[in-house]
Amino acid sequence: MSPQTNRHLARVAAVLFLISSAFPVVAGLHHDTSSFPRLWGILDVGLAFLLAASALAIQISAQGKVNEDTKALTYRAYRGLIHGILLLLVAFFLLGNRIVWINCLTGFAWRAWLLLYTLPAWITTANFHPSVSTTT
Repeated sequence: MSPQTNRHLARVAAVLFLISSAFPVVAGLHHDTSSFPRLWGILDVGLAFLLAASALAIQISAQGKVNEDTKALTYRAYRGLIHGILLLLVAFFLLGNRIVWINCLTGFAWRAWLLLYTLPAWITTANFHPSVSTTT
């Protein structure tokens, strides 16, 4: 793929990630998800599938291209992102009774795993770091 196509793929994946993340947030704030329209579940699963497919495409396009600069940038990003775990713990203690964790925890967990797992490939594909090259 061309560098421009890779950057577009990375942008699409980031947007899909953000939109898809809204589903567990909304589900966690509602006590009765059975009142959601059927389309809600279809959109959730459909976007999750597109997100997973885009993550797979990013992994494939970055295969063998992740360099040391990208690894260093990823490490710095991990150091910041792990604070999200502490924020969730604080939310659990402060808002524990207001959030229906059974409705959202699985969604948060797999999205967080996908983000952390694909981050080096995403940075490479997005050509986010100036010294990262998407060509071989």
